[in-house]
Amino acid sequence: MNKISSRMSSVSSLPKNIFSGFVVSLVALPLGLGLAIASEAPPIAGVIASIVGGIVCSIFGGSNLTITGPGNGLVIVLLYSISSLGGGDLYQGYLFTLAAIVFSGILMFLFGVFRLGALSEFFPSSSLQGMLAAIGIGILAKQLHVMLGVTSVNGTPLRVLSKIPDTLSFLFSNLTISFWIPVFLGLFSLIILVFYSKLRSPIFQMIPAPMWVIVLAVALSFYLEIFTNNTIGFSSDLMIRLPKNIITNIPSPDYTLVGSSRFISTVISITLIASIESLLSIKAVDKLDPKKRRSNVNKDLRSLGAATALSGLLGGLPVVTVIARSSVNVNNGGNNRSSNFAHAMFLLLFILIFQDLIERIALPSLAAILVYTGYKLAAPDNFIRILKIGKEQAAIFIVTFIITLTNGIVIGIITGIFFTFLIHIFLNSSFFLFSRNWLKPNVLMYLENETGNYYLSVKNFCSFLNFFKLKKKLDEIPESSRVIVDFSLCDFVDHTVMEGLGEYLPVFEKKGGNIEIIGLDSHIADTQHPFAIRKNLPSFDFFRLQNNLTKRQISLKSFAKDLSWNYFPEPSLETKLLEGFEYFKTKTINYQYNELTDTIGANSLFDLSYSEGAFIAKDNLLGTFLLINTKKSIPLFIIERDFIFSGLGDQTNFREVNFKMYPDFSNRFFLIGPDTDALKKLFDAELVFFFESHAYFRIESSGNKILIKSKSRLLSLQEIKGLISFAKELMLLLNKKYVSK
Repeated sequence: MNKISSRMSSVSSLPKNIFSGFVVSLVALPLGLGLAIASEAPPIAGVIASIVGGIVCSIFGGSNLTITGPGNGLVIVLLYSISSLGGGDLYQGYLFTLAAIVFSGILMFLFGVFRLGALSEFFPSSSLQGMLAAIGIGILAKQLHVMLGVTSVNGTPLRVLSKIPDTLSFLFSNLTISFWIPVFLGLFSLIILVFYSKLRSPIFQMIPAPMWVIVLAVALSFYLEIFTNNTIGFSSDLMIRLPKNIITNIPSPDYTLVGSSRFISTVISITLIASIESLLSIKAVDKLDPKKRRSNVNKDLRSLGAATALSGLLGGLPVVTVIARSSVNVNNGGNNRSSNFAHAMFLLLFILIFQDLIERIALPSLAAILVYTGYKLAAPDNFIRILKIGKEQAAIFIVTFIITLTNGIVIGIITGIFFTFLIHIFLNSSFFLFSRNWLKPNVLMYLENETGNYYLSVKNFCSFLNFFKLKKKLDEIPESSRVIVDFSLCDFVDHTVMEGLGEYLPVFEKKGGNIEIIGLDSHIADTQHPFAIRKNLPSFDFFRLQNNLTKRQISLKSFAKDLSWNYFPEPSLETKLLEGFEYFKTKTINYQYNELTDTIGANSLFDLSYSEGAFIAKDNLLGTFLLINTKKSIPLFIIERDFIFSGLGDQTNFREVNFKMYPDFSNRFFLIGPDTDALKKLFDAELVFFFESHAYFRIESSGNKILIKSKSRLLSLQEIKGLISFAKELMLLLNKKYVSK
């Protein structure tokens, strides 16, 4: 029945997906042409990748909303490959590169077969951002010259950047209309792209910005043709050239260099960047899905690999998942893979029917699209955002950026990973400690029966190298569930982990669930950013903890305000009020922190650090407690659900109390105290029913004070609210039974 409903839904949404595919094709056409030209490949190569990718991945892929085609990240790799493999002969280099693309597709397919989709989890976030910024600079540097009508500048990104003054000097030394028309086209195209989002005209925004650029280029070409003697309006080296018969003019890959070090390096580079770009884009698109569906990344890798190999055989570029085109798909109502197929079909029609119009597109207009794309990848705002997270993240970003720019993408990302590794060692001040724990954490997960919450305790270290272990557990949890992730026993949590957890929050909230992070309040952070690195402090350093509150602490502060209570996040050694309780007779209290107190200081809720045992048997514990000043004398008692007091009667005059009238209560709870008669009087039917109808709490009375503990761990905000509510109801009942003496 579900399958039938799903098919009917797919059929009913087909018109919407066809329309979305059409809109995406308007974006994909100029980008495909531009990316191919930027890579020194024939323009048609980019469109072939989009067509092949759209067909293959829509049939065999594992994503619902992604659009496939050539990607920005591969421009620098392909440009270097075509230039170097051909030894100066660009077309021959292109044929050699096609062979590398075929092998890369096969390798990517094998990645999917062997379920290596988790590879994307092993790359530190700041290093990836640095790599993308370097790619953006590489694209911008080359295409800036083309946008200004100069196509002869080649070389490394740094060399191309250094030639910008020469290009500007050349233009100003040739102040003729023929030189400045391409400049006008390029600059005006860039203006359209920059200010497109600021225009409020719904009619104008019906057409994507890149297609407006194409319309401008074609219109200018016709205008110049009519009013000049130039057949197409521009010099031939500034125009797109397509094969006269695309079907019969398919180039054949040249496998002569297979096995050479340069060829192998190219295959690895293409595979690595294509896989990373695709996997990151898939994750990003999943977050855009209104239905919050999750893609099968390994299935996607297999389909992308098959599409890439086929694209290479047909003369096309590598096929990747593209976030920009995928977001256009989502924004225009696409909701399944048929939109990807539709976009491929529209591109095929454009190439077959409108070839003459496409050949009127001048390169400066396409270059403007890529200049804008490159700028977005390398925008200063990206670095500023990284810097706000932490200085060490900015350092990782800069190192990866520089090495990628000077030594290539593969060396850059490897350096970024290694440098991040060194940063982590430095922050932990111990190579031995870090090397012993870097492949951890140990993630314990279980379902708490009484609350229905999923509880995950993360121990040791949690970084980009092992985050996949925590992600694997989170992926097993229904997104409608409440989840508590506890880092109390984790010494180090890096930026990639914090950012990754932040990405899970909206996914769960969309389905009615929630993820709450606890246990980081005793960890130091250099900034107030929620994704900053968190490092556990020894107790003697904890008292110098900075005022960079965690999300939990901010929530506690807000909750205290709602209660008209005071909030003190700082640790304190003033714990004398706890010394009279039996619970702490065999434990050592270290300090309390995150204290909420009422205005008169009679009642308080706090997190507590304490320990039990000694030497190698010593166990450090954390918990959340509620201390209530009853102002009324009540019998001494301890009530707990578990039978853990068997030896307590030998040390105190406490005795177990059983109720023949309430056998269920006696079976579920363990009640002890020195005055059994007083307790039998206190625990009447009303109080017994109250305990039976609420969650379990450990409660201890010291005569005029009551100590309540829920769990042997820190509590989430939701659990704290439940504890406060329980205590209010309990005190109402007790106040009815006893008066002050």
